[in-house]
Amino acid sequence: MMRLLTGTDNNEDTNYFNFVPHSVDAFGSTVIAEGCDQDRQIFWIHAWTVNSSGIITQVREYFNTSLTVTRFGSNGSKPVSITSLHCPSVWESSLSGRGGKSVPGLVLAI
Repeated sequence: MMRLLTGTDNNEDTNYFNFVPHSVDAFGSTVIAEGCDQDRQIFWIHAWTVNSSGIITQVREYFNTSLTVTRFGSNGSKPVSITSLHCPSVWESSLSGRGGKSVPGLVLAI
């Protein structure tokens, strides 16, 4: 995938990649976009942090990875205890398991 994205892949049949989103969801200042390239069986997730002016200030990109987003931080004026074993997920990737292959899983805490 790195050769494709950096332009060092000289194969004309593989020198493109279509980012077609399957879903786009927002949680506060975080926007999650998920999609896939079915022909190559590549699943991707972008996590963007957007400031109050609508400018993207951070991008995280995941390929062929199952991602779970969980909210971690203060809940109003009540601080969250780190000793809690339960972090509720606010979003989970849905496309990564459709390729019939095992992929690594990550948790993104926002």
